[in-house]
Amino acid sequence: MPSLLPSFLKPAPRRPGGAKSDQPDGAAAAGIHVVDWVDERTQLSGGLRWVMFRKVPKGTNWFYTLGTASMFTFLSQAITGIFLAMYYRPDAAGGAYESVRHINDDVFLGELVHGMHRWGSSMMVVLVFMHMARTFFFGAYKYPRELNWVIGVALLILTMVMSFTGYLLPFDQRSFWATVVGNNINGTGPLVGPYLADFLMGGSEFNSATLSRFYAIHMLVVPSIIAGLMGAHLWLVVRLGTTAPPWLEPKPEEKPDREVSA
Repeated sequence: MPSLLPSFLKPAPRRPGGAKSDQPDGAAAAGIHVVDWVDERTQLSGGLRWVMFRKVPKGTNWFYTLGTASMFTFLSQAITGIFLAMYYRPDAAGGAYESVRHINDDVFLGELVHGMHRWGSSMMVVLVFMHMARTFFFGAYKYPRELNWVIGVALLILTMVMSFTGYLLPFDQRSFWATVVGNNINGTGPLVGPYLADFLMGGSEFNSATLSRFYAIHMLVVPSIIAGLMGAHLWLVVRLGTTAPPWLEPKPEEKPDREVSA
């Protein structure tokens, strides 16, 4: 069966009469063999070509990278969050605050990882808002991309939920009282507001049950939903393509009066 590797990854043939062989060495040949073996059984190269090598409209610029930047920010948040979870203790009786202090003061590179996670959350909110604004002002929410717009709005809401639930986790004075205010605002919502506030609080006051619920929502529930919706969002982007900037759309007088059939 012929190799499914792209042509630029295939070893060049040996030139006749050449003194030095152009064949790959043992390690490179073994790597190519492993890639061929996996690709022959999974056919991943076809899917990668479909995703990576696709046409983009004329006029595509840096504004179109905001979605990708949001995705990589989410991946950074997931990776740094995993490392922080190894040391964090969701205990309102001093455990949460002391664990964050231990991460920043005692753990190797802990303050760096915590800073990346803390500032990355703000960056993710900004990038998602900018991406949604670009989609709206460029008219990329119109047919046939309405479903992708709905998924994007859901991702925006989930990003805000993840930011809100993560703000309480250090359990210092600022995060505590800010979350109290935010939860009281949730309680003023129509119909489901009071029930949502009671569910998040987990009792009559903010305590360990509240912190555990916020931690579970922040670490497990919301990231899982975001990952699933993000996969569907990317699939629709690749499937439907991207739109050209509105200033490059053809003018009505430039469009043909009727379609010409062959």
